[in-house]
Amino acid sequence: MRILAYGEWPSPIDAATAAAHDGRPEFADFVGDEVWWTEPRPAEGGRRALVRRHAGGTEEPVLPAPWNVRSRVIEYGGRPWAGTVRGGVPLVVFVHFADQRLYRYEPGGEPRPLTPVSPVGQGLRWAEPVLLPERGEVWCVLEEFTGDGPGDVRRVLAAVPLDGSAAGDRGAVRELSDGRHRFVTGPRLAPDGRRAAWIGWDHPRMPWDGTELLVADVAADGTLHGARTVAGGPEESVAQADWTHDGRLLYASDRTGWWNLYRDGEPVCPREEEFGGPLWNLGLRWFAPLDGGLIAVLHGKGASALGILDPETCEVVDAAGPWTEFAPFVAAHGERVVAVGAGPRSGPEVVELDTRTGHARVIGARHEDAVDPAYYPEPRVRTFTGPGGREIHARVYPPHHPDCSGPADERPPYVIRAHGGPTGRAPLVLDLEIAYFTSRGIGVAEVDYGGSTGYGREYRDRLRGQWGVVDVEDCAAVALALADEGAADRDRLAVRGGSAGGWTAAASLTTTDVYACGTISYPVLDLTGWSAGGTHDFESRYLESLIGPHAEVPERYAERSPAAHADRLTVPFLMLQGLDDVICPPAQCERFLARLAGRGVPHAYLTFEGEGHGFRRAETMVRALEAELSLYAQVFGLGAAGVPTLGLGR
Repeated sequence: MRILAYGEWPSPIDAATAAAHDGRPEFADFVGDEVWWTEPRPAEGGRRALVRRHAGGTEEPVLPAPWNVRSRVIEYGGRPWAGTVRGGVPLVVFVHFADQRLYRYEPGGEPRPLTPVSPVGQGLRWAEPVLLPERGEVWCVLEEFTGDGPGDVRRVLAAVPLDGSAAGDRGAVRELSDGRHRFVTGPRLAPDGRRAAWIGWDHPRMPWDGTELLVADVAADGTLHGARTVAGGPEESVAQADWTHDGRLLYASDRTGWWNLYRDGEPVCPREEEFGGPLWNLGLRWFAPLDGGLIAVLHGKGASALGILDPETCEVVDAAGPWTEFAPFVAAHGERVVAVGAGPRSGPEVVELDTRTGHARVIGARHEDAVDPAYYPEPRVRTFTGPGGREIHARVYPPHHPDCSGPADERPPYVIRAHGGPTGRAPLVLDLEIAYFTSRGIGVAEVDYGGSTGYGREYRDRLRGQWGVVDVEDCAAVALALADEGAADRDRLAVRGGSAGGWTAAASLTTTDVYACGTISYPVLDLTGWSAGGTHDFESRYLESLIGPHAEVPERYAERSPAAHADRLTVPFLMLQGLDDVICPPAQCERFLARLAGRGVPHAYLTFEGEGHGFRRAETMVRALEAELSLYAQVFGLGAAGVPTLGLGR
């Protein structure tokens, strides 16, 4: 074992390796007996490819570059494709990211547009398609901009003809819902086709605050009648709904403080666990009813396991395997279930569970070790104590190397990572960005601060009115606890985050003296500007729950904003920003830096053309990761061989 300074261990995990394995397969589903899904292509400009697994086990991309199967509905997107089999041939509809049109595709042919391009605002967008070839239609969510402002938008359920007659004619698109809700999810048709269910909600609520589950009757001509609310409300979040094989309505509601399942209004196996989650993307699926009456479910506290629930006995049998975390992309076909799972030693993979045998296996996007797994981090699930004795959930990744150790009299530097959302959670999965640091001797801790999901509504509600306080305090409590117990060097702590995590990082650097430096990516920095038309429609009223109504507490918006306290920032930092970001626009970073000008604080501001909210291109991810390591090396006094030196201006 070699004794080397922490942060200077040689590692085979370079930034290019980490970037090549960034992202996960999404929206896995069945097309006949085959399984299809979307997956990232960082080396191809960050596009998402639609991938098909043939019955024989071979995989192939369905469409070549530049086809990019990704929706921009509510900017965070939603399920962008659906497929079925007609006459033994797959029929697929999908959303192409570049123009947001809905296309029809059959293997052997060329994609044909089904929807028009609108010259108004940001145009027409589509998500959660449901193929109904017997009706000659695809039903989906339509997001239609009516002007140039981010709030000039309406959303309805719509039916698009499969014959292409609406490709140049907006009038040929048949609207199904009445627009009573600002936001809607895609329709779910009952097995007999006579009822449709969907979820709606309105400003200022976010979907994890309160939604309504609606049911309407479907007439013979395909129109919807008698829409009525059957569950949900201002303080009850229905996250997903579907129909069982015998026409009973199954849904996940948090009316008890936990997202649990209900069938026709009656609880199914109530537990203090989550069987649902935050609806950041339209079309997320935490459960899937099986034909025999069983239900495939994701459930747990913190991490989500894949299991089969018997609603009559309340027994849940979990899939055996190395996966400790499953993403909400569950689908069922007969007695087969498909999901996306990952673990601390493997990245996200498409997993199939045979409910007859209980056997689970990887069938797609199989994890392959890019380096020797001996360099992977070894996470520790921890619970820390925060202010007032409150629990803080976190995952700690100590420095780890098969051949290196740090000096006995030295403690390692640590990076505290704040997840985005802030209504979200850090998954317990292999992340080569984390391994990039831990294999070099830099520890990482991911904090599920108060407000995170996976631990019930009470834990989630800790952040109500307290954004910029609870998240900052919880991250600091974890950092200081690691230092107090001798696991981390108190003088070499850093904080980093993106989006809402970027807010937490910036707020931490401007309101505490815990950190020696920080990395702030595509952040929220100015609450007043962000809430006054400075972001997209979906989150435009989010601050009313996170901070409070602006009309009632305007001073709080200024008090909490890092931009208002740029003069308090005294430590070096790195700021990363996509120039096409409409959720957290570059103007926020620019105003922040303008207020910091002349104060002599070492910093770097890197911007990336063609990148939006979150980075998808390999070259961007490489540059960002190397810049982050260079920052820590300079501040912590480390050698960083082979990494370009980040210029820190003043």
